[in-house]
Amino acid sequence: MSADDERLRVLVVDDEPNIVDVISMALRFEGFDVESAATGADAIAAVAARPPQLVVLDVMLPDIDGFEVARRLAGARAKVPIIFLTARDSTEDVVHGLTLGGDDYVTKPFSLEELVARIRTILRRSGLSEESSSKLVFGDLELDEDTHEVARAGREVELTATEFRLLRYLMANPRRVLTRPQLLDHVWNYDFGGDARVLETYISYLRKKIDVGSPSLIHTVRGVGYALRMPRG
Repeated sequence: MSADDERLRVLVVDDEPNIVDVISMALRFEGFDVESAATGADAIAAVAARPPQLVVLDVMLPDIDGFEVARRLAGARAKVPIIFLTARDSTEDVVHGLTLGGDDYVTKPFSLEELVARIRTILRRSGLSEESSSKLVFGDLELDEDTHEVARAGREVELTATEFRLLRYLMANPRRVLTRPQLLDHVWNYDFGGDARVLETYISYLRKKIDVGSPSLIHTVRGVGYALRMPRG
């Protein structure tokens, strides 16, 4: 069995290529195998050809809306968890989607961190993913995703929610150079339209809390982005 066969597969269904790209990138970073479809018909065909372990399904599709896709899938396949992805957030839409067999409902704009967390929760609940350690460790830096506790060399570090998401993404991709657009997409949201200098500000906050009194772990790669890695020499 190949490594790809062992990975959990997620089908991302959305007609906006930029949304598909950022979701796919985030899921591949997390170790998932990702397929995509841009229409409801393509999604139904993809599930029939190679059933995924979970479907991220946009409601507003150009041919068949996501609710109808879910209804057809429910009548044609064994249960596959579905997370609806949509700009709609009314109570009626949520109830309608969940009644059709959806397992969760995420509204745009959304945090990629939140979407990945919900995917993992649903897969564990469905018995498709084993419980894994909630801790990320890099050198003497530890982060617990369940308790939101962070420590450096045994010293507790207090972080805001945004600082925690930023550090968690860096720790999930150790030694990898992460570009500024990748970090903005993942930590804030896919259509972040504010001042990009917010990233530099939060990197500065993290350094003051994480690297104070210890060798620096957060490094700037000039003209590209940032990386979490051991200090040289």
